[in-house]
Amino acid sequence: MMRHKRLDHRFVEHIPERLSPGILYVSMEYATSAHSCCCGCGEEVVAPFTPTDWKMTFDGETISLRPSIGNWTLKCRSHYVIDRGKVIEAGPWSDEQVEAERRRDRSAKAHFYGQSPKTEPTVTPVPTRPTPSFWRRVRARFLGRP
Repeated sequence: MMRHKRLDHRFVEHIPERLSPGILYVSMEYATSAHSCCCGCGEEVVAPFTPTDWKMTFDGETISLRPSIGNWTLKCRSHYVIDRGKVIEAGPWSDEQVEAERRRDRSAKAHFYGQSPKTEPTVTPVPTRPTPSFWRRVRARFLGRP
């Protein structure tokens, strides 16, 4: 069950350290968005805008993200679509579906960037919580300073 049925958007240069629930922060400068998980667990969800990741559509009033947000590395494993600011719950995925999507994603990235896909183990350990200094590392990388 989704706690947040809508996300208001805020265009920002930098994603804030603390995310307010119910707000989708969008940084065009860094081609990314972030929000507090819509299930209400409070985890940070980041969706970068790239040719192989998410696409953002702004219609002048609302924002949509495609594809769906699948929080497979979070404890909640929530899955939803953000369509014109509305949060639409999507069905849960099995571990097999998640792994198949990860393989498809790796292959799409390799194809887009002109590399051959790397063979990886079936289960790749992923940290369940991003490190607290994530945004500092992003800032340092893009701005050349901490």
